[in-house]
Parts: sequence; C-alpha cells; structure tokens
Amino acid sequence: MKQKTFTERLINWYTERKRELPWRKTKDPYPIWLSEIILQQTRVEQGLPYWESFIHNFPTIIDLANAPEEQVLRLWQGLGYYSRARNLHYTAKYVSNELGGVFPNTYSEILKLKGIGPYTAAAIASICFNEPEPVVDGNVFRFASRYFGIKNDISKASSRNTFLDVLKEHINPDNPGIFNQAMMEYGATTCSPSPSCDECEFSINCFALKEGLQSELPIKSAKVKVRQRHLHYLVLRSGDQLLLNQRSTDDVWGGLYDFYLIEGNYDEEEILHQTKVQLDLHDPIVEEISEPIKHILSHQKLFAKFYSLTISDKDVYTLSQKTTLKSFSVKEILNLPKPKLIVNYLHRIGIK
Repeated sequence: MKQKTFTERLINWYTERKRELPWRKTKDPYPIWLSEIILQQTRVEQGLPYWESFIHNFPTIIDLANAPEEQVLRLWQGLGYYSRARNLHYTAKYVSNELGGVFPNTYSEILKLKGIGPYTAAAIASICFNEPEPVVDGNVFRFASRYFGIKNDISKASSRNTFLDVLKEHINPDNPGIFNQAMMEYGATTCSPSPSCDECEFSINCFALKEGLQSELPIKSAKVKVRQRHLHYLVLRSGDQLLLNQRSTDDVWGGLYDFYLIEGNYDEEEILHQTKVQLDLHDPIVEEISEPIKHILSHQKLFAKFYSLTISDKDVYTLSQKTTLKSFSVKEILNLPKPKLIVNYLHRIGIK
C-alpha cells in the first residue's frame, strides 16, 4: 500500500480534527479578511467574540466602510494594536469607494491593500480564490521548522523565502486554502510552543523529535527590547462630568480617549506641581491618588497612577480653550473607544 504523503496526512488530519470556526464556513473574503486581521497577535478564544461583534454590526464590507471610526475603535477596544482597526477601516472604505465593494481576487492585488502583508494576502488568496500561495506565520514557522528541520533564524527577513520554498513543494495546488489552514491549525494546536509529541500525526518523520530539538526550533535570535513608561493620569472631574482627550495616532492607542497625561518617572508631589503649572488650575481638590498599576503591552511595560481631582467650572472652560480636553458625561464616556488600562480604572471607580 502506497504511503500517504505529508500533504495528504495533513489534510486528512485537518478534515477530521479542525476546530469549527464560523469564518471557515465561507469563501467570502470579507469575513475571512476580518478574522485574519483580528487574529494577528490574538488567540482564537479571545478574537472570536470580536469577530462576531464586527459581523453583527457590519455584515458587509460596505457597512464597515460607512461606519464612523470611533465606532470601529470602540468595538476593537481591548484587542490592542489599534492600528489594525484603523487600517481595517481604511481598507474597507477603499474597497467600497474605489473598487465598487469587490475585494481583489489575486495575491498580488490583495497585497496592495493597506494593513495587509504577505501572510494575510496568502491566506485570503488561497482560501477564497484557490491561489497556491503558502502562508507563513508564527504557527507555520514553528511546525515547518520542527518537521522539516529548517534551522534558519526566523527573526531574519531572508528566512521567510527558505520556508516558502519548502512549503511550495508541498502545498496542494487543487486545495491550497485547506493546506494553509491545516498548517496554521497544526502549529496552533498540536505543534504549539509546548508540543504534544505523543499525539503528533507526524512524529515518525519529525526532524526535531528525532534530534531532540523541539524546544530549540524554530530558531529566533532577535530579542525585542521592552520599553518602560511611567504614566500619570489626571482624572479631572467637575460635577458629573469627566474631562478626556483623544490620543494622537502617532503613539500607542492612537485615536482612543484617555485622561490628561503627564509622562515621566516623577513622584506625586512633582505631578501635583506640574498639574498647576501645565493646566493653570485654581486650587484643584485632590480626592484620591491610586496605587501604581502595571499594564503590559507586547513591547512596553506601563506603570500608571491615577490622580482624581475635582476642579471648578471656570477651570473646565479654561481647559476647553487651551487644551484638547473635552467634558463627557458617564453615558458618553461608556460609548467612547478607550484603552483597556482606562477601562479597567473606570470599572474600579464604578463606571461600567
């Protein structure tokens, strides 16, 4: 009896064992594109409710294109990497306005869209349009490097082509979308960072298992330096109104709303002094100063303190003239897109 090829075994495994996910029930590029963008740097379990919310609120790419950016950011709230949401919205508008609402149907054309790189373009082109373009993401790097024994450093851009060359030898030209999804699924489940080698369908021919290199592969030498930031938020309140401003798009959380920020490794006394100097407040009442709150992002470690201050109506007017701060009621705040750090603080003070 002829032995099954790697590709045949992989597709059989996927057909029998794949997770049932809603975007796998269609070849419509819109929901598949949406899933790929949401699941960048995000686990399926976390991303699925966001995908469902977007599909509910924006059933078509035209609905997404016509939505206000604040609504898009609000629905994205908590996922992080907010540039993904802004690029998603931009591309939806481009497809709707410039392409007549029709998503491009080739790898090369999909790759031209804002916010879409080689991996996402290959996923959409193969799944939706049957183009045999292999996908390479973290899960595929891990599975392929272990099984085929690829020792190229995946932190180097040149290594991607090595992986692509190997995968092009195995991708099923008749069903490339299934092959790509199977590679990603296997790397995300069985061949995870802590692999289940005893349950692996490919253990007999796995290079890493034979050589005892499961923990060494894939090779990744570059270490991302984590930046530490000290954030001091002034929670300015007048009556039932809180003052917030919209962050610029050139920093973390661009386009989201937060409180007035003083950044730096300062003590409380210096912050309160800077509050009066920078904002020219007239005897603000310090209601509470929080304990430091640690908030971890992928490349940043944030230490935040919140200073709850009651200010006068006169100060509110002055601030509205000289800063970007605006007054919002609790109801309005709940509908604003906000960083998770701010949402958590608002919950702590009873705003949810």
